[in-house]
Amino acid sequence: MTVTLYTTVGSPLGDVLLAGVESATAPGGVALASLSLPDQKGAAVVQGEWVRAPEAFAGVVSQLGAYFDGASTGFDLEYTVGGTEFQRRVWSAVDAVPYGATVTYGQIAERVGASGAGVRAVGTAIGRNPLLVVRPCHRVIGADGALRGYAAGLERKERLLGLEGALTP
Repeated sequence: MTVTLYTTVGSPLGDVLLAGVESATAPGGVALASLSLPDQKGAAVVQGEWVRAPEAFAGVVSQLGAYFDGASTGFDLEYTVGGTEFQRRVWSAVDAVPYGATVTYGQIAERVGASGAGVRAVGTAIGRNPLLVVRPCHRVIGADGALRGYAAGLERKERLLGLEGALTP
């Protein structure tokens, strides 16, 4: 039986809920399953059988701190596999967007072979990203350059893009 571990940690975006499972191969010993922010649409909620284990997330917390301090531009974490095959393709394309850069929903759709009407499906898949911040869905913007959709709110999306220097004045 897989036990879900969790902890919460403060961040410039509010308290972050981290959830994951033990993994012998993951840095720090935990594969991250979820990173949720307060008031996020579809956020994970601590379940009664989850085990609070702050020490298991020390590496994740350290990497998040370095990112928010501007000292790191990426994450070296193991994630659990989740989502549909299509969602995983979209999330992989999102993972490939470099720090400080943005792409459009249409560009992600092209990368996963879902252009045209598939842009809406791409937006839905991005909206179901369980790993906010570390899987950089905040780097995906509208075709007109406008900030569109972010499960944790557009203000947070703007703050993350500002931190990365990806907003044009």
